[in-house]
Parts: sequence; C-alpha cells; structure tokens
Amino acid sequence: MTEKPGSLSLSSAPSDRASDKEASLTEPPKATLYNAHIDVSDIDEKKLIRKIDIALIPWLSFLYLLSFLDRTSIGNAKLYNLEQDLHMSDQQYLLCLTIFFFSYSIFEVPSNVFLKRLRPSIWLSALMFLWGVMMTMQGFVKNFGDLMGMRWLLGTFEAGLFPGVSYYLSCWYKRSEFGIRAAIFFSAATVSGAFGGLLAAAISNMDGIGGKPAWAWIFILQGLATVLAGAASFWIIQDFPDTAKFLTEAERTVVIRRLQVDDQFSAAGEKLRMKYIWQSLLDWKTWLAMVVYMGSDMPLYAFSLFLPSIISELSFEATPANLLTVPVYVFACSITCLVGFLADRWGRRGIFNLVGLTLGGAGYLILLLSRNAALSYFAVFLATCGIYPIIPNTVAWVSNNIEGSYKRSVTLAMTISFGNLNGAVSSNVYRAQDRPWYPLGHRLVLMYIALGIISSTAFLLLLRRENARRERGERDEIIGDDETAGGDAKNGRYRTVEEAKQDKGDAWSGYRYTL
Repeated sequence: MTEKPGSLSLSSAPSDRASDKEASLTEPPKATLYNAHIDVSDIDEKKLIRKIDIALIPWLSFLYLLSFLDRTSIGNAKLYNLEQDLHMSDQQYLLCLTIFFFSYSIFEVPSNVFLKRLRPSIWLSALMFLWGVMMTMQGFVKNFGDLMGMRWLLGTFEAGLFPGVSYYLSCWYKRSEFGIRAAIFFSAATVSGAFGGLLAAAISNMDGIGGKPAWAWIFILQGLATVLAGAASFWIIQDFPDTAKFLTEAERTVVIRRLQVDDQFSAAGEKLRMKYIWQSLLDWKTWLAMVVYMGSDMPLYAFSLFLPSIISELSFEATPANLLTVPVYVFACSITCLVGFLADRWGRRGIFNLVGLTLGGAGYLILLLSRNAALSYFAVFLATCGIYPIIPNTVAWVSNNIEGSYKRSVTLAMTISFGNLNGAVSSNVYRAQDRPWYPLGHRLVLMYIALGIISSTAFLLLLRRENARRERGERDEIIGDDETAGGDAKNGRYRTVEEAKQDKGDAWSGYRYTL
C-alpha cells in the first residue's frame, strides 16, 4: 500500500513494533526513552522478573486466599447450625449472602481510582485490616440484623482487593506475562476452597469453648488471621514500579521501558484526567467485557457458596462434605494455572474462554440431569473448568486490550464490579426447597455460562475485525506538523507518533488487540 504523505502507515507499523521488541532495552526506542540518563546494561531481565515475582505474587495470593476464605466461610458455618442459633429462616440466610455483593460491587470502581492515586501499600493494607475486623465481629452477632450489617461492611472493605490487585499486576508485567500471574493470584480462591473445608472441619472441634458455637469460632479465628495479615501488609506490599523501594533505579527503569515497548505507553506515569474515565465509559470493550466476566463470575459464587451444601445432599454429613470439597478445589487450582500458562504462551485467550465455558456447561448439564451421587460428584470437577480458569483469563484478556493506566483501572473495576453484582443472584438460587438436586440453581448457572459463551464469541470477533481494519489502514492518523499534508484526518492529526500513542491509547492505529 502507498503511504500517504505525513501519515502513519499500518503497513510499516507492525514491523516497527517487532523491531522494537527485538531491540535491547539499552537502546532507545522510537518513543521518548524513559530515564535516558540511566545505564541499564548490567540488568539481567530474567533475574529481575523473578525478583518481582517473588516480591509480589506470593503475598498477594495469600491475601486473596484470606479474602475468598472470609467471604465464603459462611457456607461452611451454615453446616454447623448458624441458621438455627440465630433463629434465621433460609430466606434470611440468602439475604445475608446477597447483601455482601451489593456493597462489594458499589465500591470497586472508586477503590481502584483511589489505589492509583494513593500508595498500594497503604490502601490495600488498610482495606484488609478493616475487613478482618468485620469478619471477626461476625462471630459475635446475636441475630439476623447483626449478621446483615457485618456482611454489608465486609463487602465494603473487601471490594478493593481483587480489582485493585488485578490492575496493580497489569502495571508490572507485559501483556504476554500477565495471564499466568493473574491465574496464580486467582488460584488462591481455589486453595481457599480446599483450605476452607479443612479449616472449618478443624475449628468445629472448638464448639462450646468460651460459650461460642463452632460457626462463631470459624468467623473469629479467620478474621483475626486477616487482621494480622493486614497489619503486616503495610511493610510487605510494594508500590507501583516507578516508586517501588525493593528495586534499584536502574531496575525500575528497565521495568518501565519494557512495558513501553509492549505498547503500555502510560507506564511512565499518567495524571488523572476525566478524559481517561470517559474513554473507559465510552469504549464498547468495557461494556462487553462486563458481560463476558459475568458469565463465569455468577457461577463462581454459586459454586463456592453452595458446594458444601450440594455435596452434603449426596448423603454426606457436614464434616465429610467439607472434606470432599478439597479434591475439587485442588483440581480447580491446577487447571487455572495451566490455562494461565498456555494462554500467555499461545496468546489466544478467547479460545480458552470458549473451551472452558463449554466444559463447564457440560458439567452443570450433568448436575441438572443426574440423580446419581458419584456422577454428580464427577460433574462438579467438570464444572470447575468453566468457572475458575475463566475468571483470571478474562481479567488478563480485558487488561491486554486496554491502554492508559486510568482507563485500564476503571475498565477492570467496572468489569469485575458488574460480575460481582451478579453474585447477588447466585446467593438466591440454591434454595432449601430445591433439595437435594437444586434444579433452579443449576439452570440459572447454565444460563450465565451460555451468556459467557455468546459474549466471549462476540468479543473475539469484534477484536479480530478491529485488528483487520488497522491492518488495512482504516484507523491511520495523520502524523506531521504540515497542515497541508494529504490524507484523511478523521482519525486525528498529531505532530509525532508518540503524541498519538499517549492521546489515543489502545485506539492508536499501531496498537493490536490480543485475541
């Protein structure tokens, strides 16, 4: 194709980006070099990434383990006479599950904006400390109203962790590295499921100590562990790459430069402007991503909140039912990490969504139709394939396709917030009157999985179509100072390519979406 005078030609853009990625980080890219005065020739990039992994991933995963353990422990506590002791009906119990998701969803977007404005070590630590206090107080409630209040506050303070850490990790890693880290972080939810069953079974032996029933001790001990972890997090959680104290100036420079080479143009810093918020709100990817995430997030909460109850209805008592959840979550952890690794390597996140959701749908179809305990237990394993690996894969997929630090922060928070709001639905579909096979719950989960398949297909096809348009040059900007330069300026006129990147983010003509 003939290049238009003064324009950015997409026929040359891909090769320019490829050569940038092949270039050493010590060589200046075409864009403005970050910290040009810093010599980074002695930095081993692989060792640096390992250092970052060790500093970030283990502790953040542990925090999410505690978070998921705290929000779902009510499902284990229910098996130890929670409803009877608080004189609650089944409907009131479901309301206690539901109210958590409303406060959880409301505060996710503002929390992500605060996280960007403040230090993660302060914001995330404070949130965790406070939700630990709320968790502990659940062990002292006397009635339905008390428990409702504590669940609302628990959701308020927990709201910032998952969307916050998802965004925070995207500020450290290249797009092809983010998926496995998100998967390892999220796999803490599967570990919490397995650990929660074992822990609840162990804590139940404290029944009657101090005049407290077993369910109260589950809340108190898990809450105190979260309080201690929140206090320690102030010294353990690192801040953003440009200010992280555990890195040298040269190491911080390498982190920023490698992100900029990966088309994360805002990695060097970005001031809050309403323009970036509007870019997120007006982007079709934000709204479609919300539906994609919803397709697996509602099933996630339905699964985690009611798995012990489902298994207990297969002729098992409370403690064996909790213990039988352990192999399910071990499998979920393994498949989540495997999908994260392969999706990073192959870069086809949309295909992994479709395959996983299809397998999950098959699992729930078996649960809906089966009346055999062994077959239903097998189906539970199959169902995890359409739930646990899809959550971090979707987060990575959305993050990979949004550029601009504030825009990505808001988009991720909106995506996760809307998915979590649908957790309120999951809290009300496994009703006591539907025992032992819960047909209503399984049907609604299947409906959400179908929405996930449809929306993932649409997301994939629309991204592919947009990439094709950019290959054909339909999104080219006019680059140059000469106002008389030829070409159609409908996509914008900029003095430099760098200016176009900074202003347009992922709408820049040279940006390619991850499929």
